[in-house]
Amino acid sequence: MFYHRKIIVLSSVLFLSLATNLSHASTQFCKNAPIIVTKKNVGTVSYYASDCSQKWDNQDIQLDFMYTRDIPEWAFKRAATHFLKKNVSNFTDNSALNKITSLYKPVRKGDLYSLKYSHSNQTLSLSLNQKPLGKITDTEANQYFKIWFGSQPFNAKLKQQLLNQ
Repeated sequence: MFYHRKIIVLSSVLFLSLATNLSHASTQFCKNAPIIVTKKNVGTVSYYASDCSQKWDNQDIQLDFMYTRDIPEWAFKRAATHFLKKNVSNFTDNSALNKITSLYKPVRKGDLYSLKYSHSNQTLSLSLNQKPLGKITDTEANQYFKIWFGSQPFNAKLKQQLLNQ
């Protein structure tokens, strides 16, 4: 039973990885790292960029979050709001960035969130399991990534692992 479940999970991960690679036309895989929340590994995040050797904030980038545990929607929304307030100086409750935060849904083991930023049109989009949830177009849209890459990130080790800092 355990072996069978493991094969199903691995098959799902491989399928979503292949499907996700098709959505990375303007980016290349850079790094991945475990997502650690209160000392528990809850999944893996993969970082994609137009040029992995360049700074993240001036190019097309994408973060893909593959979850190995169920996580409620409120946890995403609370964490996003908390880290946006810490890292984005002009962040307010009326910020366009809140439109992305409001789109979060609960995830189940095996789900994949993708957060993609297009530098040329300043558009940030969020999808769950390859299904678009919504997007914003704003001059500050890429600031959403400061949740993970800001001066006070969600997890400093994750930031270092993804950006080699």
